[in-house]
Amino acid sequence: MHSRGKTNPTVLMSADAVGGVWSYALTLCAALPGVRFVLAIMGPAASVAQRAAAARLGNVVLEEAPYRLEWMEGAAADLPASRQWLAGLARRHSADLIHINGYAHARITADRPVLVVAHSDVLSWWQAVHGKAAPPEWGDYRDEVAAGLTAADRVVAPSRAVFDDLATHYGFARDDALVIRNGIDLAAYRPAAKRRVVMAAGRMWDAAKNLALLDKVAAGLAWPIEIAGPATNPEGGTAGCEAAGLIGVLSPAEMAVRLGRAAIFAAPARYEPFGLGILEAAASGCALVLGDIPSLRENWEGAAVFVPPGDAVGWRTALRDLSEDERDRELWAFAAQQRARGFSREAMAAHYAGLYREMAGSSVEREVA
Repeated sequence: MHSRGKTNPTVLMSADAVGGVWSYALTLCAALPGVRFVLAIMGPAASVAQRAAAARLGNVVLEEAPYRLEWMEGAAADLPASRQWLAGLARRHSADLIHINGYAHARITADRPVLVVAHSDVLSWWQAVHGKAAPPEWGDYRDEVAAGLTAADRVVAPSRAVFDDLATHYGFARDDALVIRNGIDLAAYRPAAKRRVVMAAGRMWDAAKNLALLDKVAAGLAWPIEIAGPATNPEGGTAGCEAAGLIGVLSPAEMAVRLGRAAIFAAPARYEPFGLGILEAAASGCALVLGDIPSLRENWEGAAVFVPPGDAVGWRTALRDLSEDERDRELWAFAAQQRARGFSREAMAAHYAGLYREMAGSSVEREVA
């Protein structure tokens, strides 16, 4: 049986190595050194660099299993075994709390409180990208998400827009749902001498990121567009660019350097529940041009230029005008950097520390880095 009120509480956290959840998880682990984390990775294996980053944190134990993530084809066949694996890890590591970055795994048989953190979901993604409801074959996924949300002791999301999506597509309605904004180590992102370049970042193959639009408009701009991130889909296929430049997957340190030197950061997202890359760019002193969607308005209203995600002419015009007007660019960059100060990892960690303490029934003070 696990013990409550330990000096160093243990949190079993599920995660994946595919996208922003990995960055979120590592940032939270680093910001709460007084909490022992067991990071349970499912889906594609973590890279050598990712494992090394986790190993540098003295409060993280990394566990990995190749179970398909809940949104992957065939995932339903893996769910019973992956839930058992997580329950076994909770017992073996004497976890005080289970933090699920997802939904389906909240239906776990373990005598521990379960926290669900909603980062994204397929039905909202589908509606935003395709402009219509997801096809019937996603019905089982819908049921799993709804059941996971119901099973969770608490539910957190990084924006109110995420809860709106969950209400629309899964009937989610809980008075105890909590918004905890994502945060970053602001000191790691600083402006440098700016290059005349538009930078973007994200999974090139993800239609929600809409990075293909930047490739369309790049040929009509005086400034080059550089896109960082993976081009290969873990489920097959590789995306390419004709006019924009793909600069590949960068380490966090390399990304910080690139952002520090980029004058403009573009994110024409059709679906973006939070956008850690946007926050990093803002902290780096980039002028932001963003897709006009509710979640990005929620965080960046008054600190970014907004353009509808499908308006290629509007994007070309906005990027051209901003590249030609240095004074306007500097004003937007300043506004973005000021707004970014409200999204520190310390603020995020303090909220999670309080929630962990509440859920685990512990009065131990969590140390916040």
